[in-house]
Amino acid sequence: MSRYYRFLAVVITIIALDLITKHLAVKYLFHSSITIIPGFFDLTLVWNRGAAFGILAEAPESVRIMILIVASTIAAILTMVYAFVKRSQLSNWEFYSLSLIAGGAIGNLYDRIFIGSVRDFIDIYIKDYHWPAFNIADTSISLGIAGFIFYELFLKKNKGTN
Repeated sequence: MSRYYRFLAVVITIIALDLITKHLAVKYLFHSSITIIPGFFDLTLVWNRGAAFGILAEAPESVRIMILIVASTIAAILTMVYAFVKRSQLSNWEFYSLSLIAGGAIGNLYDRIFIGSVRDFIDIYIKDYHWPAFNIADTSISLGIAGFIFYELFLKKNKGTN
């Protein structure tokens, strides 16, 4: 299988996992929350109308939706085009980090276009401090970005060994 088909396989897998888990969250968490690890981890449905960490959540709806859809679309397209054009020059770390970012961006883009807000359901907290709720797409984007940072900090100088 060519390298770019593996990239697309990761992107499609992330999108599928994201949309399936969001569907299940809406179905089973609509009126309740499920504690997984008491005092640390719950499954709680949250409708995020803004961007990461609720940025733009208070902006007028038409402006917010347009900005977020355009930005998400551009990010997803640029990520996929860059991976395709540079596929033979990128390390595996960079290449699969891009696939995680693209899959997550498209998963959240689906929600923004067809639902109007992103379905978040993973609630991590310690005592009264809650990390903003997130989903599989957010996790995928974060892991992709972390992969790039890890590569740049620890692997790039040893590029021939990855």
